[in-house]
Amino acid sequence: MRETYYAGAYWGRRQESAEECACRAETFFRLLAECHPSYARWYEKSNSTRSALQLQFEPTRETFERFFGKKKYQSGRDGFNFGAWTGHEEQEQGGMVRFFCGAHAEGSSNHVVLYFPVEEPGSERMLGTPVLAGVMRAMAEAWEPDWGVIVSDDFRDGLSEHGSAGTFVGWLTYFSRQRGEVPALPEPVRVETVEEKGTLVTLIPERLTARNPDHLALGRRVQQLLEERGLLRRVGERLRLPTA
Repeated sequence: MRETYYAGAYWGRRQESAEECACRAETFFRLLAECHPSYARWYEKSNSTRSALQLQFEPTRETFERFFGKKKYQSGRDGFNFGAWTGHEEQEQGGMVRFFCGAHAEGSSNHVVLYFPVEEPGSERMLGTPVLAGVMRAMAEAWEPDWGVIVSDDFRDGLSEHGSAGTFVGWLTYFSRQRGEVPALPEPVRVETVEEKGTLVTLIPERLTARNPDHLALGRRVQQLLEERGLLRRVGERLRLPTA
């Protein structure tokens, strides 16, 4: 059975208007289109493939403001949710994205998640570190999350008992500046800045898989080092400052 990979970025409660969320969504889809040709076209989600293929849209600020004005894309008294896909019916192409933003109620979990193709050859083309780094940077620059990750379900489960956002490392892991400074990490781990917003950690350049015990061992080692620095904690959890 193939491993399934996803990219996710998460942040706690953040009150934002429909206009502010629409601007972020426009930036995200624009940057995403620069990562891979599969992200050039988008369709609204629907109950059937046939009807969804009639719902192509241009991911502009005006479009998202119109979407967020509809009840089906509003979440209670605050927040907006939206789902889209690339229109590729085959599992080896395209992908799907969903996000929830603008929520500020206690316990709110704003997030954006992108699902990658499952089958080859599409997954081989898209699951390369240049594309993935671009996706993670698009999420960081557009949404300004607290923490982000690109990982397979199996690798996540191998490192984390509960899989809570913010508490484990993946193939690529993003930390906002507010989380703290990322320490020097062992080879072959790569650490690089993302504008002035945060830091991106890439464990290895080739595909990371839970089937490789060396990959799991590296992940556990890096995870321990980051835990010791206080960088891995549940998203939305307030940082406990040391007492005098």
